[in-house]
Amino acid sequence: MTDIEFHRGPPNGAGQDEAHTSQQATPAVEPPPPPIAIEPDPELTPEEIEQVRKKYLLKRFWISARGYWGPHGGRLAWVCTIGLLGLIVINVGFQYGINVWNRRIFDAIEQRNATTVYFLSGVFLPLVFGSVVVVAAQVSLRMMIQRRWRSWLTNAVLARWLANGRYYQLNLIGGDHKNPEARIAEDLRIATESPVDFIAGVMSAFLAASTFIVVLWTIGGALHVTVAGSTVTIPGFLVITAVIYAAITSSSMVVIGRNFVHVSEVKNQAEAEFRYTLTHVRENGESIALLGGEEEERSDLDKTFTNVLRQWALLAGQHRRTTIVSQGSMLFAPVVPVLLCAPKFLEGSMTLGQVMQAASAFAIVQSAFGWLVDNYPRLADWNACARRIASLMVSLDGLERAEQSDALGRIKHGDVEGEAILSLNDLSVSLNDGTAVVKETQVEVVPGERVLVAGESGSGKSTLVRAIAGLWPWGGGSVNFRPGRRLFMLPQRPYIPSGTLRRAVAYPGAADSWSLEMIKEALDKVGLDYLNDKIEEEAPWDQTLSGGEKQRLAFARLLLHKPDLVVLDEATSALDEKSQDRMMETMIQELPKVTIVSVAHRAELEAFHSRKITLERREGGARLVSDEDLVPHKRKRSLLLRLMKNQQALSKSSTNLGAASSPDVD
Repeated sequence: MTDIEFHRGPPNGAGQDEAHTSQQATPAVEPPPPPIAIEPDPELTPEEIEQVRKKYLLKRFWISARGYWGPHGGRLAWVCTIGLLGLIVINVGFQYGINVWNRRIFDAIEQRNATTVYFLSGVFLPLVFGSVVVVAAQVSLRMMIQRRWRSWLTNAVLARWLANGRYYQLNLIGGDHKNPEARIAEDLRIATESPVDFIAGVMSAFLAASTFIVVLWTIGGALHVTVAGSTVTIPGFLVITAVIYAAITSSSMVVIGRNFVHVSEVKNQAEAEFRYTLTHVRENGESIALLGGEEEERSDLDKTFTNVLRQWALLAGQHRRTTIVSQGSMLFAPVVPVLLCAPKFLEGSMTLGQVMQAASAFAIVQSAFGWLVDNYPRLADWNACARRIASLMVSLDGLERAEQSDALGRIKHGDVEGEAILSLNDLSVSLNDGTAVVKETQVEVVPGERVLVAGESGSGKSTLVRAIAGLWPWGGGSVNFRPGRRLFMLPQRPYIPSGTLRRAVAYPGAADSWSLEMIKEALDKVGLDYLNDKIEEEAPWDQTLSGGEKQRLAFARLLLHKPDLVVLDEATSALDEKSQDRMMETMIQELPKVTIVSVAHRAELEAFHSRKITLERREGGARLVSDEDLVPHKRKRSLLLRLMKNQQALSKSSTNLGAASSPDVD
C-alpha cells in the first residue's frame, strides 16, 4: 500500500499566500539533463564498462554543477570567483615579500649590521599582518563560494527529486540510487567543497611554483662540478633538483595511492549502508520490538558495521602509505637546498642570505609541486562522492526522460468533460519495463458519489491509486479531474511530520492556517480529544502515536482541508470496526458533498458507499470486471441504517395520519 499523502490546492483558501511566497522563493533549477543515456560498447570487458561508467558519472556531475556559473546560477558566482583568484595572487605576492625579507635579514646578520636588522624587524610585522589578513579573507571567500554553490546545487537536485513524485518513483525502479538522503546531504557537500579547494590550491601552487622557480634560477645560478679532471656545468641546478625531487615524490604517491579512489568509494558506500540500516531499525522499532527481533537486527547491524570497519582498515592502509611519502618529503625538503648551496657558500660565491632565501624558495616550490601528494586522499574522496551524487542524477534523468518519452507510454492528466469530477479513460498502468499491471480501466465518478474499489490482494488497486495521484507515470489512457477541484488522499500509513502535534494535524497546510479551536474541534470529532492539551507540544509523534491514532489524525486533516474529492487507500485498516464506522460516519456528516473513492478489503465498508467496482487479476494485467450499485446492508452501527430507520418512521407516521383522516371501512 502507498504511504504517500497527497493534496492539491490550498486548503479552503488557507495558506495561499504562503504557497505563493514559496513558489517565488524557489531557486532556478538546473538546465535540462542529457536527452539520451550513454550506453557503453557491449564488446567492452566488464572492467572497461565500469571505467566508462565512472567517467560518465563525473561528466554528468559537472553538467549540473557548472550551471552555478551559468545564466541561471548564483548571482555572485563570478564576482566571488574572480575575487578569490585576486586574493590568491596577492597572497603569493606577500610570500615573495617574506622570501626577500629572509635574504636581507640573514645578510644583515652575517654583516652584523644592527641598523638594517632593526629596520627589517619592523618591516616584518606589516608583512605578516598583511599576509594573515589576505589568507583570512581568502578562506572566507572560498567558504562562501562553497556554501553558495552547495546551496544552489542542493536546491536544484531537491527540485528534481521532489518533482512529479520522483522521490517515490525511485523506489519502484532499479539503479544505483540507494540512500538518496545521504547522497544529497553528505556526498553533495563534499562534491561541492572539494573542487573549490582543489582549484584554489592548484592556482596557488601554480603561481607559487612559477614565481619561486625564477627565484631559485636567479639565486642558484649554475653549479660547476669537476669530474675526472673535466668541469661540468649544470645551469639552474636548484630548479632541476626541485623538479626531480617533486617528480619522485609525486610519482611515488600516484603509485602507492593508485587504489585510493576505489577504496574510498567502497568505504563511503559501506558507511551509507550502515546509516540506512540504523535508520531502518529506528523507523520500524515498534514492529521489531513486538516480534522480539533484536538479536536478528543486531546480527544484521554487526554484519554491516564489520564491513565498514573492513573498508576503513583498507583506507587506513592507503593513508599510512601516502603519509610515509608525504612526511618523508616534508622532512627532506628544507635540508636538500642547504646541502646543495653549501659549497657555494663555503667558497664565498653565495651569501648566507642567499642560502636562506634559496632554502625558503625551494620549500615553497616543493610545497607547490607536492600539492598532489598532500591532497590525493581528498581528491579520491571527492571522486567517490561526485559519482554517488551523479548516480542519483542519472536515475532522475531516466525518470525525466520517461516523462517526456512515449516509448513506454505515459498516463495523461487533464480536465474532465461533462458532469463527472473524476474520469479514468481507457486507463492502463504498467511497470517501468512495460509490464502491465492494470489494463483498460474506464470509470466515471460524479460529484457526491462514494465508490468502493475492491479486488483480491495484488490486483493493482493501490497501483491504480498511485496513478490517480500522479505518482505512477507509466501506462496509457488518461486520468481527468474537474478543473479547480481539491484532491486529498489518505494512505494506509499516514505521514506524520516532525514538530508539534498542531503541525501534524494541519499537514500539508501550514500549522497556523487554522485556529487552535478549529484544530481541537477536528481532533474531538475523530476521537482524539485527549490530545488537545498537547497540540503545541513538540514530540516524535510518528513514534508516539499508534497506527490507529495516525489514521484518526489523517481524518482530522481531512475535516480541516475540506476537499472536493477524497481517495482512501486502506485508510481505516488499523481501526476496529466501531472506530471505522465512526470515521466514515463523521466524514459523511461533516463533508456531505465530498466525493469518495475507497480502496479496501473489508466488506463492511460497502455500507458507506453507493457504488462498487471490482478489479480482477488476469494474465496481461488486472481488469475491471464489475461496476455495480450497492444495496445498503443492515448493520447496527451504520449511518445508512439510521437514515433508513428515520425514513421508515416518517413513512409510518404519514400512513397513520392518512388513516386517521379516512373513514373506517368494514
